[in-house]
Amino acid sequence: MSTTVQSPTVPATVGAEPPEPREPVVTEPGEEPERRRRVSLSARVTLLAAICVAGAVALVSLGAYMTVKHNLYDQAEQNLLGQTVAAVQHSSTDGQHFTFPLPTGNYFNTIRFSVIDTSGKAQSLSTSGGQAYTNSVPAGLITSKEQNVAAQDTYPSPDQLPHSVNEVDGYEVVAVAPPFQSGLAVVAAQPLTAENGVLDRLSVVLFLISGAGIVVAALAGTAIASGGLRPVARLTAATERVARTGDLRPIQVTGDDELARLTQSFNSMLGALAESQEQQRRLVADAGHELRTPLTSLRTNLELLVASNKPGAPRLSEQDTAELNADVSGQLDELTTLIGDLVELARQDAPQVVQEPVELVEVVERALDRARRRGSGIQFDVALQPWSLLGDSSALERAVMNLLDNAVKFSPPDGRVRVVLRPLGDGTAVLEVADSGPGISDEDLPHVFERFYRSTDARPLPGSGLGLSIVWQAAQRHGGMAYAGHAPEGGALMTLRLPGRPA
Repeated sequence: MSTTVQSPTVPATVGAEPPEPREPVVTEPGEEPERRRRVSLSARVTLLAAICVAGAVALVSLGAYMTVKHNLYDQAEQNLLGQTVAAVQHSSTDGQHFTFPLPTGNYFNTIRFSVIDTSGKAQSLSTSGGQAYTNSVPAGLITSKEQNVAAQDTYPSPDQLPHSVNEVDGYEVVAVAPPFQSGLAVVAAQPLTAENGVLDRLSVVLFLISGAGIVVAALAGTAIASGGLRPVARLTAATERVARTGDLRPIQVTGDDELARLTQSFNSMLGALAESQEQQRRLVADAGHELRTPLTSLRTNLELLVASNKPGAPRLSEQDTAELNADVSGQLDELTTLIGDLVELARQDAPQVVQEPVELVEVVERALDRARRRGSGIQFDVALQPWSLLGDSSALERAVMNLLDNAVKFSPPDGRVRVVLRPLGDGTAVLEVADSGPGISDEDLPHVFERFYRSTDARPLPGSGLGLSIVWQAAQRHGGMAYAGHAPEGGALMTLRLPGRPA
């Protein structure tokens, strides 16, 4: 039976005019970043979860599809090769006609058989009943691989027949060389329709499962983002409330994760801000209270002096005028000192960055020179050991001066003030200023460094109640501390402790 081989028809490519060029879309410089900023964090988390799941599902689906396809095609190949080899082993030829028993069954109704020579020409083929076989392999499926099998002359054994397996145009094609006649090959072809149908259904199932997985991942990402970012939303609302109303109440903390710690840090910041505002409020209130008394007295004295100089008004005696002038001068000095202390506190509250090497002995000696001029009659017992640190020499000198002024103010006219600077051996040194005055009561000791605090015994004496506050702030700024106690001499013992090293 001869078969005419037809060349496959290749569709011609129809030319088409190129599309008209389109103008490029121009994006403003800040447009794209602004668009990215408009995407919320929750949406980005959802999108990220969906993309990750989509990538994982796509990889798994592709792997499953390729594995199933390989197994199906390999099974079809092995079945067709086995049936063809069995048919060849039970076939015969008389030199002109090739006869072999055809397999039976629905599975084999789709298989096509042909016998070709080395040129690929199909030979006449008949069944074992003598009828011509017409279900031959299409000529377009026979390639050079099948012709090469027909050209095989020697075979290792009947069980190892030369063969080839090929896949052409949706067909599984097998060529086997018969053992009894060279120059021929039996070609069998079976369509892969059933296998491709299974793969098509599998691809639909995998697509649906992948889509469902992406949707579930997006929903889960949305739920996780909304739940996980709820503390962030509360924190955002709290910041907006603080900016809008100035309300510094802390927000509720739930859990112990990173967002909870962020909330705790924000509450700590609110607490520090509230404390700072309270300190400012107290400073303004206390300053107003302290300023009110000398201003009222100063105004009264000045009005009295002005009224006495009016025509027809009774004249003040020279003694009264001198006393009023002395009061006015003293009140001006008190106001000057108070305003200077307030300015110093404000300056020390401001952040300080610049630091310089400071020899503490030199600072103490300069303060002692000024204290000796102010406290005539006061004896100073001084013992200073070298000590240096990084800091602000003017702030330290003001602090030491305040300690010395405090000691001079409370000492009797012929009293003694002991000044000692000594290292402690732990990287710090202490400056001790002890006076021979009445000392500080146990009830007043915890409050002596508070702003505007003055004990009952100290209220008749001049001062603003800010000197020791300046000492405390100077110590804090330099990484040290200040504390008060009782001196062995019976008076007060003020100690300023500062880090540094021996000079």
